[in-house]
Amino acid sequence: MSSSQNNNSSSVARYFDTMDYGPAPESDTDARQWLARHAEGFGHFINGRFTAASAGPQFDTAEPATGQRLAGIAQGSAQDVDAAVAAARAAQPGWLALGGHGRARHLYALARMVQRHARLLAVVEALDNGKPIRETRDLDVPLVARHFYHHAGWAQLQEREFADQVPLGVIGQIIPWNFPLLMLAWKIAPALALGNTVVLKPAEFTPLSALLFAELAVQAGLPAGVLNVVTGDGATGAALVAHEGVDKIAFTGSTDVGRLIREATAGSGKSLTLELGGKSPFIVFDDADIDAAVEGVVDAIWFNQGQVCCAGSRLLLQEGIAADFIERVKRRMQSLRVGSPLDKAIDIGSLIDPLQLERVRSLVATGVREGAACYQPPGALPAGGSFFPPTLLTGVHPASTVATEEIFGPVLVTMTFRTPDEAVALANNTRYGLAASVWSETIGLALGIAPQLQAGVVWVNATNLFDAGVGFGGYRESGYGREGGREGCYEYLKPRAWSERKPRSATATPQAANEADKAPTAAGLPAIDRTAKLFIGGKQVRPDGELSYPVFSSTGQRLGEVGSGNRKDIRNAVAAARAAASWSTATPHRRAQALYYLAENLSARAGEFATRIASLTGVAARAAHAEVDASVSRLFAYGAWADKYEGTVHVPPLRGVALATVEAIGVVGVVCPDEAPLLSFVSLLAPLLAMGNRTVIVPGEKHALVATDFYQVLETSDLPAGVVNLVTGPAASLAQTLAEHDDVDALWVFGAKELSRTAERLSIGNLKRTLVDHGLATDWHDGAAAEGPLFLRHATQIKNIWIPYGE
Repeated sequence: MSSSQNNNSSSVARYFDTMDYGPAPESDTDARQWLARHAEGFGHFINGRFTAASAGPQFDTAEPATGQRLAGIAQGSAQDVDAAVAAARAAQPGWLALGGHGRARHLYALARMVQRHARLLAVVEALDNGKPIRETRDLDVPLVARHFYHHAGWAQLQEREFADQVPLGVIGQIIPWNFPLLMLAWKIAPALALGNTVVLKPAEFTPLSALLFAELAVQAGLPAGVLNVVTGDGATGAALVAHEGVDKIAFTGSTDVGRLIREATAGSGKSLTLELGGKSPFIVFDDADIDAAVEGVVDAIWFNQGQVCCAGSRLLLQEGIAADFIERVKRRMQSLRVGSPLDKAIDIGSLIDPLQLERVRSLVATGVREGAACYQPPGALPAGGSFFPPTLLTGVHPASTVATEEIFGPVLVTMTFRTPDEAVALANNTRYGLAASVWSETIGLALGIAPQLQAGVVWVNATNLFDAGVGFGGYRESGYGREGGREGCYEYLKPRAWSERKPRSATATPQAANEADKAPTAAGLPAIDRTAKLFIGGKQVRPDGELSYPVFSSTGQRLGEVGSGNRKDIRNAVAAARAAASWSTATPHRRAQALYYLAENLSARAGEFATRIASLTGVAARAAHAEVDASVSRLFAYGAWADKYEGTVHVPPLRGVALATVEAIGVVGVVCPDEAPLLSFVSLLAPLLAMGNRTVIVPGEKHALVATDFYQVLETSDLPAGVVNLVTGPAASLAQTLAEHDDVDALWVFGAKELSRTAERLSIGNLKRTLVDHGLATDWHDGAAAEGPLFLRHATQIKNIWIPYGE
């Protein structure tokens, strides 16, 4: 036997003894050849071809695992963004004119293109991002293809399933560096399917897979201008956000940047979806399958080096199993391999860059200073690159920095709980609300906990499951809007009826006539004075500032006075609404009965309300009665919807289902317009009540007496105290207070254009959802524009609960 044979035998025997993995490198030849063809650097992809940047130097993108240069990238300027938006705008009518079937064929071609070039895309993604090739090959790229297949189907069905909707137009999309190719698919597949065109801004660190995709899309026959890619740093993204030719911004990234985008787009009329940060809980009960849950932890926090917005970074353990569970996690951590992303046998690759590496190190050090114990498995890290070992922090206090701040690295923090209620309290002790995992072999317990978690996605005995047919998105500071499924399609559409709205015409404020403020009664005595109060917590209350303002008829006659609410009145109303939380858990049947009863009581006083409407607005008696009748009908309509606007069961390609459940948003502020004072008031209130929300309503300022008459209807109905609160007064200041209030979950504002801008600009504190009209008038008598699923979608948020089954 030769010496080489002896050495080989020795080597084989050693592997059998140690059970170590040998290197299993994936070839990067094709990817390097593609980069070599662009050795001079990449331009922007505009109107179907690569174009040089208008100005400014290129910057280099580097390989995270080695720090070595990969390619030169164009720095996008405002002029480059303008050219891309112009190309997208020019291409959009023709793309829409193809029809659903034509677009479906193009998306099908893109899906097939991804599958044909799957290995090249996977390798480029691993090189550019630093994540393991096993993840890009087995998860990212197949999901990319799945998104294009799925949305090809929505394109085919659009004309039937979304007949009352139209495309938004030109979509600006900004994607992050943690899932560059997958986020591209999540964004552009629904946008293109539904007739929009796109300007995409990939992350500065990871633009290569987007540029490769655009290049391949041309080969697949995608028409020029339908997809445009402009590369660059944050300044490029800011130019895209600010561009007046963009109809929507879809952003995935940090919460801080999301706030800046919300503020920058305020009042512009742009649609906006934000998928932001998270600090997701991973809850393990003492009856869970411990070994399965440990593997779930690996997938939850060490997948993609923990650089996942929905990473299960907070491990919550029931006390009885905590010590055993932590020991098992530590043993499992010792088998995790950190190494080159192109090695098919490694588990954890490189963080994105040295700055992120330093951030993770700093936060771990902060956790230790604040009392946590740090465990990292033994073993050397690869030389060079931005590698960080899997890390476990135990003894973490719920208020500590590492328990509250998103680390965005392979760092798991642990806490314990005793009861299910305590588990829910700990899980919800965060300003985020993106995802959660619940582990228990008692399915009743798991499904009882899931609805209580303030998160947009809940996995039961699983984690990090995704599919194009199942919506994904968060609550609170994790953003708003959904990506995937039917709910994700609506993010790229607008109601046909709303697309035809015109600016609201200004109406003069009536002036007091030259007559006595108080007309005498028939007996010669003055009428008994009645000052309309506020309605808070189920009671009529005087305004805090003890101020009032007059309300005039259409001819200038002084009809009465209403209270002028202030910041403290809004605070009291919000507190009352927050205390009425039982309304959100009331059965849909209960809510339906309440709405029917409101309609009954309003109908009994129809003549009184018609008289009031006629005197305030000057409409004929017949039109006033028609408005009351329409209001009664609208209450009946939402009574009907209360137990019929339901979720659905998704069947993703796995053994299991995903329940898309419809939930109330919570406390919603509403600012009503002056026109159709009763019908607009009811049209905004009723859908919120039907879906279980509690409300703080500012009635139209000029005709507020209609709303103060309505609280007498509320008093004779059976709504719990605090579900509806009315604060009359100046719309501008009260809308500002509602927008700034961090205990208000959503804000609806209809009225002057500036009110919409105020609502959007000042709602960034807790990133509350907004529904505004930008000063465009709604025909409140038109059911297509003012009633039905259009408002119900805004009155709810969707939680997707994943339930795998089988052994």
